[in-house]
Amino acid sequence: MTEYRIENKYIVYEDDIAFIKSRLAGLMQPDAHNMEGTYLVRSLYFDDMDDSAYFQNEAGVDNRSKIRLRSYDNDDSYMILEEKIKKSGFTKKDSTKIDRETAENLVKCRDLYASLRASVAIKNKEDFLFKKLYCNMNTMLVHPTVIVEYERYAFIERAGNVRITFDMNIGAGGRTDRFFEENILAIPVMEQGAHIMEIKYDELLPDHIKKAIDLGRLKKLSFSKYYYARNALSAYAGSLL
Repeated sequence: MTEYRIENKYIVYEDDIAFIKSRLAGLMQPDAHNMEGTYLVRSLYFDDMDDSAYFQNEAGVDNRSKIRLRSYDNDDSYMILEEKIKKSGFTKKDSTKIDRETAENLVKCRDLYASLRASVAIKNKEDFLFKKLYCNMNTMLVHPTVIVEYERYAFIERAGNVRITFDMNIGAGGRTDRFFEENILAIPVMEQGAHIMEIKYDELLPDHIKKAIDLGRLKKLSFSKYYYARNALSAYAGSLL
């Protein structure tokens, strides 16, 4: 199981990103996924009929979690089911790789029992997360609620297990059934030009990295892409009335 880590988030603008990236270029390694500058991250979030994950986030509940299905660069050969858990200001992620057929069944909320039987048959401990979601879908009516996608550029540093990501052009999609389509209609989640920088590390952030990202005016904030995406879709729907 993954250990809890520190995860800090900041709103940054395009000039900020360019400046910080220039500072980090000689200090950290670019993520291997940055093949063409950035890569596309698309997540499908699940919630129950009471929107418990949404309202727990709004209330700032300390011990909470969210489950999502994630793909990268629209590559259906590598998809993961992931639970993000937040506790006492720390976060951790538990994940398992799933195939396209199982992912489609999750999106459509159908044929899950066959997938569960296959999971049990191979006795794969990593499938615990799928079994948990299957149970919640049947007992709490957990279902897909929103798609969140964005362009990411990432740096990594082994010392301290540091990962710094710039998540740009964050969008929200309400048609969860179109998760596998190459292009989806995504409503902007933030004001134009605003993006999110995330800094993740185990215990201590190395001083040289801390200095490189310190612009003297960045403020840490609580930012949930899921929560903001749901709000963006609600505001968009309201504007159409």
